[in-house]
Amino acid sequence: MGLVLFYTFCALGCSALNDLVFKFFARKERSRGLFVTVIGICGTICFAFLPGKFTGNWQATVLWGIICGIFSAVGNILLIESMTKLSAGVCSTIYRLNLALVVPFSMLFLHESLRISQYSGIVLAIAAVLLFMSRQKESRKENGSLFLPMLMIITACIFRAGLGLSMKYAPQFAGASENGVNFIIEILWIISGLIYFFIKERKNCRPDLKLTAYGILSGVLVAGILLFTALALNTPGGKASVVLPIAQMSFLVTFVLSAVFLKEKITLRKIIALACGAAAMFLLA
Repeated sequence: MGLVLFYTFCALGCSALNDLVFKFFARKERSRGLFVTVIGICGTICFAFLPGKFTGNWQATVLWGIICGIFSAVGNILLIESMTKLSAGVCSTIYRLNLALVVPFSMLFLHESLRISQYSGIVLAIAAVLLFMSRQKESRKENGSLFLPMLMIITACIFRAGLGLSMKYAPQFAGASENGVNFIIEILWIISGLIYFFIKERKNCRPDLKLTAYGILSGVLVAGILLFTALALNTPGGKASVVLPIAQMSFLVTFVLSAVFLKEKITLRKIIALACGAAAMFLLA
């Protein structure tokens, strides 16, 4: 169990650091599309060396890889865009609370049962988001309208929930290869990033060394998240009901890191919202 926890906390650390990298990147006017493309290239290289990428049904693998890739790429682009105006701690917390959507929709689409504690977790997750939204209203005079960034991060959370549901369904019910789906997800990051760049950013943004450096660093961290999560789940004693909720708690670390390195304010309302979020993750597991 000790090794399982080690791998799990490594995944948590990579996830928290990646959110911080997203925020550092989003502070300046840089191409989000090219950034996502570089991350996708790094991920594709990593997954290219994994054995057995297409051991399952290849048609299902391609189909669900594309579906998951769209959910993943669009969700992360929205996450990065929302961080332009919102704090890393707020964005990371709301994004990780996608589990509050995954659980009830798993009951509807995957026929999983829902416990009373999970209903309580959903209520607490909603409370956390509402507390953050209330805080953003108070900050509107300082930062301008924050309605669009809040809408972006909530939409990103919905897309992340769609990814979680699709990743559950693809190998269990459709016979898709999990490694193959992950490989195609990275390819979709490359494609989606380029599309976003050419449609929205081509006239105003150009690639530079910092963008490439941030992209490579984030790509390595994303690969670390996937690698350590897989190691934790495949180590004897590694239960998904334990590993995944702990790994999702990365928003707590992101909140602390953003306060230290980005000087983001810590308020009582934020602390209460974080506590609601952490309790929600525990109850939803």
